[in-house]
Amino acid sequence: MKQEKLLYRDTLNFTPIDVIKGVDLITKKIVMANDPAPEGYEVKPKCKFCKNFLHNSDDEYMGTCKVSKNNFMAYSDMTATTCKEYERSDL
Repeated sequence: MKQEKLLYRDTLNFTPIDVIKGVDLITKKIVMANDPAPEGYEVKPKCKFCKNFLHNSDDEYMGTCKVSKNNFMAYSDMTATTCKEYERSDL
C-alpha cells in the first residue's frame, strides 16, 4: 500500500490514549491519531504495509494474507509485530 503521509497511528513513535488521540513518544505531546506524523518516524508493522497483504477491492479496511494456509482474512490496520510472515512493502 502506498501512502502519501504516514499517520501517527501508523508509527512506533505513537501510543494511543483512546481511538482519537494519543501521545507522540518523541515530543511527549498529545496528538490526533489521524494527523500526519513528522518525517522520520518509524513505521509500525501492520498488515497494510506487508508485501503479503492483498487488499479487498470492496473494502479498503479488509484483505487477505496471501501466505496463510487458510486464506486468513485480516484488517489492514492489524498490528503485525508478531507475524513471522511480515515483509514490509515499499511505502
